[in-house]
Amino acid sequence: MIPQDLKYTDEHEWLRTPGGAEGSIRVGVTDYAQEQLGDIVYVQLPDVGTTAAVGDAVGELESTKSVSEVYCPVAGEIVAVNEALNDAPELVNSDAFGEGWLFEIVPSDASATDSLLDAAAYQALIEG
Repeated sequence: MIPQDLKYTDEHEWLRTPGGAEGSIRVGVTDYAQEQLGDIVYVQLPDVGTTAAVGDAVGELESTKSVSEVYCPVAGEIVAVNEALNDAPELVNSDAFGEGWLFEIVPSDASATDSLLDAAAYQALIEG
């Protein structure tokens, strides 16, 4: 299932506008990504207030199979993190597009998501 209203990266992250905070974008990993990782047992989130560039590693997802870095999809300031994942990292597996979100970022460029993948392009990416 690939929600049509989101933007996607080739690193298997999704972006939802607006996020919870004013001007923010909510970021998570896709259902495809969590399936590839397996059972998530630990999530390392970025610090609120961190300024990140596109492609910066800002966190990690640790699963029973491997550790995978989380990359910043747009440049900006991290304004919120999903604290619920500290106690329940499995939310990334059970609700990747909802309660399993990772962080929110206020982009430094309002058009930052324009070049990202839409649902159809992301579907084509994962189908190879």
